[in-house]
Amino acid sequence: MEKKRVLIISYYWPPSGGVGVNRCLKFAKYLPEFDWEPVVYAPSNASYPYIDETNFKHIPEGITILKQPIKEPFELFKKLSGRKKNDSANPVYVRDRKRSFIDEFAIWVRGNYFIPDARAMWIKPSVRYLKKYLSEHPVDAILTDGPPHTNTVIGCRVSQATGTPWLADFQDPWTQVDYYSMLKIGKRADKKHHALEQECFRTAEKITIASPTWAKDMESIGAENVDPIFWGYDDDDFPENPPPPDDTFSIVHAGQLGYDRRPDSFLSMLGELKKENPEFGNLLRLKFAGTVDYAIEEMIKDNGLSENYFAPGNVSRPEAIDLTLKAQLLLLPLNIADNAKGRIPGKLFENLRASKPILVLGPTDSDVSKIVNDANAGITCAYDDVETQKVFILERFEKFKKGENQIDLGNIKAYSVKNQIKRLSEFLNNISK
Repeated sequence: MEKKRVLIISYYWPPSGGVGVNRCLKFAKYLPEFDWEPVVYAPSNASYPYIDETNFKHIPEGITILKQPIKEPFELFKKLSGRKKNDSANPVYVRDRKRSFIDEFAIWVRGNYFIPDARAMWIKPSVRYLKKYLSEHPVDAILTDGPPHTNTVIGCRVSQATGTPWLADFQDPWTQVDYYSMLKIGKRADKKHHALEQECFRTAEKITIASPTWAKDMESIGAENVDPIFWGYDDDDFPENPPPPDDTFSIVHAGQLGYDRRPDSFLSMLGELKKENPEFGNLLRLKFAGTVDYAIEEMIKDNGLSENYFAPGNVSRPEAIDLTLKAQLLLLPLNIADNAKGRIPGKLFENLRASKPILVLGPTDSDVSKIVNDANAGITCAYDDVETQKVFILERFEKFKKGENQIDLGNIKAYSVKNQIKRLSEFLNNISK
């Protein structure tokens, strides 16, 4: 059977690193197995915050990749704020230092003049280019993933212009996302964001999002035909022969650790345990890979945990998987926000695949909590439920000392990337008839 063609519009594409690239990269990787041929459109000169050359290996051979230049404000912001070339350009929720006046002003400009986001200058040239391309090389469907919601708007405009059915996928919501309130958005800009979001809802023939709770939240503001597509885990990311576990009691978090996920009570509890139990203090290791908010590093220092803390910085995906597989315990803090019940970090599924005990910090009735409980993979505690956290940590520490820190994991095959993309292909089949 001849494959149908789908145009995937994505800002994030190799050599981009970080979690954001994985959604569309894995879509493109596995859709051909379900009779869809991807055509990828991405920027040729993006200012990616992280670079990871290992992601190139996941691009299927022979697929069409279209690239066009993009204008972005990030390099100008770095110059104005005195940051170095490799420093973060995101002062909103993962801070490398206390925010300056320039940082605060940049956040206000981004929220009020770059709508829907800082990549907005890519919309008009992309729509022009893709309209011309599709007139000569038609496709059966369009697939976008946001944020950045610049992708979403491009897909909306191209679908409107060509009549090609469009599936709008969301890693995070748009106006309902937890950091929307941090962007200092005024009333005029807020109306524009909401109007543009509603236009996209009306235009998309199908909408998918990363969690069941967020699907319901999105429908509550007017979206229709919304279903969850989980991030999932990819078996190809894991070695055939996993490394041996650490010989220390390592607590690992691999990914962005922003101020909105600050585990202050947890770190305070670990500091007290270290004082109470010298053996625990000698064997404890905190390994936080990725960007860590400066305030969290201050908390680590203030609680006497500096000598227990290891910060490898931004690492490649294989290195992050390696840290995860070696861990004695995996820490998964959810955003401290109103919509945290629907927040499912992509790393959850890799944590499940690693078969290591997981400590989730956040609402006990969240989507993550349900998944972890159903898989018998760990426990969820409220951020301030220090007693339950302490009991769990000491329980795992005793098992670690006996060499018994394994878990009897339930069936997680439904959360594989392939199974998630099979669902996605069915949605594409339905809108392209």
